[in-house]
Amino acid sequence: MEEFGIAAGQRVAVIWDGSSPVEALKRLVDSVRASVGADGRVAVENVNQLPRSAHRESSFDVILSGVVPGSAAQHSAEVLAEIARILKPGGRVLLKEPVVTESDNNSGIKAAAKLPAALTLSGLVEVKELQKEPLTAEEAQSVREHLGYQGNDLLIVQIEGRKPNFEVGSSSQLKLSFAKKTSPSGKPSVDPATAKLWTLSASDMNDEEMDLLDSDELLDSEDLKKPDPASLRAPSCKEKGKKKACKNCTCGLAEELEQEKKSSQPKSACGNCYLGDAFRCASCPYLGMPAFKPGEKILQKTC
Repeated sequence: MEEFGIAAGQRVAVIWDGSSPVEALKRLVDSVRASVGADGRVAVENVNQLPRSAHRESSFDVILSGVVPGSAAQHSAEVLAEIARILKPGGRVLLKEPVVTESDNNSGIKAAAKLPAALTLSGLVEVKELQKEPLTAEEAQSVREHLGYQGNDLLIVQIEGRKPNFEVGSSSQLKLSFAKKTSPSGKPSVDPATAKLWTLSASDMNDEEMDLLDSDELLDSEDLKKPDPASLRAPSCKEKGKKKACKNCTCGLAEELEQEKKSSQPKSACGNCYLGDAFRCASCPYLGMPAFKPGEKILQKTC
């Protein structure tokens, strides 16, 4: 069939729906069978049963859907995905579908601008609109009966798409080279234009039109002042509000705390604490402890 571009020996699927007139469907199928000849094959499927068909993937060269005169077939995303699955790589689908001119409608009928996008999302490529025209009286009556749409903004669109020349899920190894390209001398190549941009010759230095900056002019009087040593000193642990010295304290806090520990020994009021309990006062903190030498460090037990 020249109208649909069908050649002898091809495998063709004809998809119909409940709105397709029986006699028109028979004439279409007979015409397709005559075109493919004895070496071809024609399968006839209902659009609602297609997702549950037993066809293997990549089975058909051409799929005709909704092309029966008087048909009001609607192609859901599930149907379009199944069409893409059973098409051979490089295969072609030709479908007709009634659409509305305005996208703001609650009828469930696709807008004219969204039909090509639906085919593309199903995995088809080279999607193009072949024909767009008002519905015939027979087609308008079929839409009202089967889709329940009573508007007057309907068009019938004939659209074509192809399956990519590879199978769904196929993979191919990419030849990538991460080796660094070097010049024959072994040194990395330099772009001559880049080298010229960052090179100053003797003539450039003597050129009166060259405006060279004096580095001394970049410094102001504040930059030339000698800084105060006190402003360069790091703050001490005590200035930071710490009660303990740092691990490698260099500010003197560690020595200060150590000196406080040494001087924290209780001082004797009577001067006889080191002689023993016989010479100690009733409130002496060393009661019960043995005598010790004057100045000897005594560790007191704490309760």
